[in-house]
Amino acid sequence: MRCPFCGKQNTRVVDSRPGKIDFEVRRRRECLECLERFTTYERVEYIPIVIVKKDGRREEFNREKILTGIKKACEKRAISMDQIEDTVDTIEQDLRDLSEREIPSTIVGEKIIEALKKIDDVAYVRFASVYREFKDVADFIQELKSLMPDDCLPIEFDTITDKADDRS
Repeated sequence: MRCPFCGKQNTRVVDSRPGKIDFEVRRRRECLECLERFTTYERVEYIPIVIVKKDGRREEFNREKILTGIKKACEKRAISMDQIEDTVDTIEQDLRDLSEREIPSTIVGEKIIEALKKIDDVAYVRFASVYREFKDVADFIQELKSLMPDDCLPIEFDTITDKADDRS
């Protein structure tokens, strides 16, 4: 294993334990040259999942894309990196549990939306607005209405929606 600090390949494993998800091992390593310590994760190599995009293109599943999207949606919210990582791990495992080699990107997007809805309403609306391509304020309001209990909606809220619909 190459040291991320000095680039030398002379490292040793100091500690090894199970990771957060199944089939993952977390290893603490130490570089024997610069003595810096770092963590690596070892995972089982799965048969690659191919994501079928809306336009028909196909690309290999990339968990970093999901992580980046969720991190952007959760920006400036009280959501820990551990919670975000756990969410990405769960989504990835759910996709693998489908036992499909090709998965439409719509399924991936909906799994992210479902997960964010459970974590934080603001992060959920942020992600949904980009993913579902909200066109105007009416789309936001419609989504917000779906989050609120029916007996909690103020009359003005419906009036705003009606006015926004009239402008379309």
